[in-house]
Amino acid sequence: MSVLGKTILVKGELRSTEDLTIEGRIDGPITCVDGAVVVTAEAAVAGDVIARDITVFGRSHGQLIATEVVDVRAGATVTGTAMSKQFILHDGAHFTGRVEPQHLDAALRVARFNQQKRDARA
Repeated sequence: MSVLGKTILVKGELRSTEDLTIEGRIDGPITCVDGAVVVTAEAAVAGDVIARDITVFGRSHGQLIATEVVDVRAGATVTGTAMSKQFILHDGAHFTGRVEPQHLDAALRVARFNQQKRDARA
């Protein structure tokens, strides 16, 4: 598991092959297809997140695409679209957006296509 501490600010794309815990700020997409992403209470993510499991305690703005579960905990503020097999919204969480489990497969295909485009430019 990797931890990006409170003092870390990433502007750009973040990819990981292992579980990620975000304590700082990320401005850009996060890809962790086979792992879990945890956005801690102090953290802020502005960008799409693609992972097996996504748990948000802090702030997230963008699409949350999880092959298994999106879990929005009490105190979290999420703005965007959630696409996953399972969506959990706890009491005290703030969610503004849409939950679209029926679009999970399409969202994953689009994300892979966009990833290939970014890789071709690199």
